[in-house]
Amino acid sequence: MQEGSYIWTHLEKQHRAVDKWIDGIWLIVLLLAAILLFSINLGELPLRDWDEGTVAQVAREIWRDSAGSMRWLYPTLGGEPYYNKPPLMHWLIAWAYSLGGVNEWTTRLPSAMLTALSVPLLYCIGREIFRLRWAAVYSALIYLTMLPVVRHGRLAMLDGVVVSLLMVMMLCVLRSRRDLRYCLGIGISFGLICLTKGMVGILLGAIAVVFLFWDTPRLLTNYYLWIGIFIGILPVLGWYAAQLLRYGYPFSQIDLGDQSLNQIAAVANGQPQPPWYYLIEILTWTWPWLVFFPETVRYTWENRNLSWAKLIIVWTGVCLLLISLVSVKLPWYIFPIYPSFALAFGFHLTQAENLRLFPSYPRAWVTSFAILALVASAGTIYFSWVSAGTTDLQMIWAAAALTMTLAAILAERGDRQFLKILVWGSYISLLLLVKSNYWVWEPGEAYPVKPVAAMIARANPAVRQIYTSFPYSRSSLDFYSDRTIIPASFGDLQYYWQYNGKSYFLVNASALDSLKLKSIKVVDQAAGWQLITKDTN
Repeated sequence: MQEGSYIWTHLEKQHRAVDKWIDGIWLIVLLLAAILLFSINLGELPLRDWDEGTVAQVAREIWRDSAGSMRWLYPTLGGEPYYNKPPLMHWLIAWAYSLGGVNEWTTRLPSAMLTALSVPLLYCIGREIFRLRWAAVYSALIYLTMLPVVRHGRLAMLDGVVVSLLMVMMLCVLRSRRDLRYCLGIGISFGLICLTKGMVGILLGAIAVVFLFWDTPRLLTNYYLWIGIFIGILPVLGWYAAQLLRYGYPFSQIDLGDQSLNQIAAVANGQPQPPWYYLIEILTWTWPWLVFFPETVRYTWENRNLSWAKLIIVWTGVCLLLISLVSVKLPWYIFPIYPSFALAFGFHLTQAENLRLFPSYPRAWVTSFAILALVASAGTIYFSWVSAGTTDLQMIWAAAALTMTLAAILAERGDRQFLKILVWGSYISLLLLVKSNYWVWEPGEAYPVKPVAAMIARANPAVRQIYTSFPYSRSSLDFYSDRTIIPASFGDLQYYWQYNGKSYFLVNASALDSLKLKSIKVVDQAAGWQLITKDTN
């Protein structure tokens, strides 16, 4: 009896060792695949307006900090106090500047690498809540091959870092159910989220609270959890207290929802967005994985008494509800919802792959893949015949068309390899996209920034502020020109010209004709824009 027990214990230890070894291999594979996709061609395109330009400028001013000014604690933007967001991400980018200089690659590298880490983190979450390893594998791969995840994760934004920290927090939440020491990890990750994006951390923390209330309510009354949260939140409270003591009333009046983004949303989206704005975003950008959405929702709801389903329902529902209620709506605010989608899709597809009882997969899947193949083929033809010089786009659409065609054929035949083809083809298509110059398309929506910024830097005007006839501020232009470019109406421009002794204007030809200014001296010009000042002679 004792000998049998010894053999069984020995075999169980061996099985656990093999399991850990396999998990380690998958973590390395997923991390390397993510690093490749998130790092290639990272610095070839100019920084995007609003988020990237602002983050980069604040980080550069921290990096330039002279001794004693303490800009690492009191960040500035164009020399003015910047306290809309805590500076964790800006510290990381400033550190990258100190190692590799100020450029697009070092600006985007911290966010890209931290977002790449979220892929193996999602695998760990999947291993924690799913019995099947392949469910965790598919979840991580689906998350890796979502276009919004790759695009927003590669940009110098706060959201990719926040999502990675959210995954750390949720992993610690899951593991704390059997080991209370992970409560410290919950608090630290929660504090880091708040130190990255301010009070948004409270909204994301609500996901963990609601899940624990539904699944493991005993943890909410455990003092280890609240001690961990208190420890994690101390640096955040310290930063906010430092700002309040230094700036006083102006800092206390800031909108915790980031009031400055209202203007950005108005410019980026043109008009206020309805509550269902994010549903449209999901329907637009989550293909091809949205094919499985109806079946996945039904399957998850049927198993809502299980922990994995509770986690997915709470994560998706709380996140979607909270961001939909916020007045400012921007596409990247929905980033935190994609990990929960990937977990749901990954588990449902693993079950469908293992328990299939029919000669082919659902007809809706086959039809959807066929339609996607036709759309991708149309894109290939369009960029081959209509648009010249777009070889990269032709290859991207051709790869997507081939992937969807093979997936449709294999799904029709009931071949389980269709899912692997779908993952691999999506990865290759995204790899082709990020290798091209089309993965950041926003800079092309207005005039090219870098030639105009180079012209301003070359002229080196004596003032730090330049007025422009362009209707809105472009943070990327501020960053590249190392000046503050202020948009102004024609009336304001005429007033400044008349009464300011030495003003510099950035105007295009049509604005210059309309302004009818006198005594103009053209300092320099580039890309259809002129830098002018008053000719005192």
